Amino acid sequence: MSLPSILFSLFFVIFFFSPELTSSQKLPKKIISSFSASNPPWTPAQNQILISPNNTFAAGFLPSDGSHNRFVFSVWYYNLDSPATVVWSANDDQPVDSSGQLSITSAGEINFTAPSGFGTARGARGVSLLLHDNGSLAFGRWESFSNPTDTILPLQPINGTTLTSKNGKFKFLNSDQLIFTRKNDSYWSLDQGIQMLDETGVLNQIGGNNRMYCSDYGPKNLRRLVIDNDGNLRVYTFDRSSGNWTAVWQAIYQLCHVHGTCGNNSICMYDAATAKTSCLCPPGFRKTSPDSCERKTPMSGNTKFLSLDFVNFTGGANQTDLKADNVTDCQKKCLNKENCLGFMMKYDGTGYCVLQLETLAYGFWSPGTETVMFLRVDSSETDVSNFTGMTGLMETSCPVRITLPPPPSESKATARNIAIISTIFAAELISGVLFFWAFLKKYIKYRDMARTFGLEVMPAVGPKRFSFSELKDATKDFSEKIGRGGYGDVYRGKLSDGRSVAVKCLKNVAGGDSEFWAEVTIIARMHHLNLVRLWGFCAEKGKRILVYEYVPNGSLDKFLFRPVLVGGLSDKTESAESTISPKPESELEPVPVLDWNIRYRIALGVARAIAYLHEECLEWVLHCDIKPENILLGDDFCPKVSDFGLAKLKKKEEIMTMSRFRGTPGYIAPEWMRADPITPKADVYSFGLVLLEIVCGARNFDQCTSKVESDLWFLPSWAFDKVYKEMNVEDILDPRIKHSYDTRAHFEMVNRMVKTAMWCLQDRADQRPSMGKVAKMLEGTVEIIEPKRPSIFYLPPEEQ
Repeated sequence: MSLPSILFSLFFVIFFFSPELTSSQKLPKKIISSFSASNPPWTPAQNQILISPNNTFAAGFLPSDGSHNRFVFSVWYYNLDSPATVVWSANDDQPVDSSGQLSITSAGEINFTAPSGFGTARGARGVSLLLHDNGSLAFGRWESFSNPTDTILPLQPINGTTLTSKNGKFKFLNSDQLIFTRKNDSYWSLDQGIQMLDETGVLNQIGGNNRMYCSDYGPKNLRRLVIDNDGNLRVYTFDRSSGNWTAVWQAIYQLCHVHGTCGNNSICMYDAATAKTSCLCPPGFRKTSPDSCERKTPMSGNTKFLSLDFVNFTGGANQTDLKADNVTDCQKKCLNKENCLGFMMKYDGTGYCVLQLETLAYGFWSPGTETVMFLRVDSSETDVSNFTGMTGLMETSCPVRITLPPPPSESKATARNIAIISTIFAAELISGVLFFWAFLKKYIKYRDMARTFGLEVMPAVGPKRFSFSELKDATKDFSEKIGRGGYGDVYRGKLSDGRSVAVKCLKNVAGGDSEFWAEVTIIARMHHLNLVRLWGFCAEKGKRILVYEYVPNGSLDKFLFRPVLVGGLSDKTESAESTISPKPESELEPVPVLDWNIRYRIALGVARAIAYLHEECLEWVLHCDIKPENILLGDDFCPKVSDFGLAKLKKKEEIMTMSRFRGTPGYIAPEWMRADPITPKADVYSFGLVLLEIVCGARNFDQCTSKVESDLWFLPSWAFDKVYKEMNVEDILDPRIKHSYDTRAHFEMVNRMVKTAMWCLQDRADQRPSMGKVAKMLEGTVEIIEPKRPSIFYLPPEEQ
């Protein structure tokens, strides 16, 4: 083949088989400020755009979903980002091809090729199509602001107009509720509808009394209110530094609450780290599509129930709400209905019982829910539940099968019965005499010992005195250390009667034996639900040892500040009263995250315990070392304060040195750094820091998301600014359960906790409330006014 033939063939291939260039690629953009009847029909091939006077918005034909031959007449932000951010469209459902056109007749009517959002737009003769600075496309009395698609712009009146997501699955109706269109189900609503989004990032509600603030409240940034394809309503702001749109407000933080996220028989899982959802099948079901499931084994006459902790099926109209005395009663009600697919219960004593009939819809898993779903499956189903949570940890009893021998056959031998009864009576009488003799012998022994040491005045109900050898055997020669605190090391032991104990070996205790035993007797008299019980002591061979009850779940810091493995101590922090024994690495499991209700119960229990020490004891006691490491959690996560009363054995200087050695100076009240007298208000200050840490899930000396210099960082001041200045309480919440925070269910509880903490953290002791009043503030029986902003007490006044 000759060279000219080769060149001709190459030209032929390039010319006839290369992709066709679109009109927007062939022609430069033509910018116009208005469009009227005098202009020729507007087509996509003209590459023409209408610009607002401030050059913020543009209108014209845009390719539909990246297609080069389908077009949608739209309004978008001009020269802002790529692809363009569309805020209104006329024919998003029916794109036109390159032959589509928009024209205005001499009579003042808009003609468009496809059915569009223009409707029957009509104006007077000579009226032009204009694009205003606020993004509204107007033609006479018609404007796009009155016919929104999926977006609302700042200062655009909502007035009950409807927003529809681009995929058509969700709608925002009547300015106050979100709807799943396929079943017309509402999954979010407001008492007062949204009236307008203003330029400063405030969502004004109808009536003018209530407002919702965006996280970037203040500057007049570019913002838009959008109903997204995932069914959530969000406000976006444009970050010019990064060139991206960022969500600064959203209606729903837990996306699994959006109806239609997952299909029937499916459970929605929300990952807070990635803000994404996934759909899982419950046990006994298999996938039929990416978001739906079906039963593996159809239900026959014999069925059973599988427990799914933290699972909730909202179910819509197929739910039946009943009252039941217990789980068995609710289960019986479900078994009486053939179409019952399971039931939900709450362990709160309210008798909450909901039957799921016909379908399992809108299922989701969340630690924030208080329900347990009992799923009905066929008795032959072999799957087991993989949705387990707090209820499994709080089970404290095990079923025990007890059998009794059958009673002997009735005998007519009266003499034999009399002999048996007489023998038993004699044996009891002899046993009673022997026990009384043994008791008298022990009493005489201890009475003589008490007289020898001058302890005959000790009450008979005082703590038990253990010998050193007895505790050495109980702790296996002090081999199992479970904690280290400022007052000494803690070991786990087991007494001869089978009780598990925590044995604390005190160090640097001042005073003699009589003073030590007197203080221990006072501590042992302190009985409260939220105080660790002192069972005994040992004062022998120069040793000072206290024997406490063993608290299984360990200290509060393990559940607040980082994921700690059950069965071993952290290699970074040793608690003052840890009660968790080591296990092999293969058996370690993550500790569950405490939900809001349990955190509130812990805060209230600790406040009541400290109030008891301050106000209800015969001799009031200062704790002087309140921190999460000294708050232990029982089987049911009931809080118990430890190390109370031990401060009497230390001097003020020794306590300061000890606290610094433990690395927790952040819990010390300002009085300790000055020459001021120490009062119960010092404990109030420490409790305020602990209360704030329970809400934030972070140490008060660990810097959060703030641009403040590290040497000026102070958690209370930062939290006060977030709550009272920025009006954004979500920023201070523990990120691990932030997704389960519900404004309606948890706002009052969290608000009381934060306000109470701020009052406890006042710099001057006389401005802080007593612990008794603190407990009432948490209970909600006392009105809490706005406190002053806490300050860093170690800075001079001119630097604060």
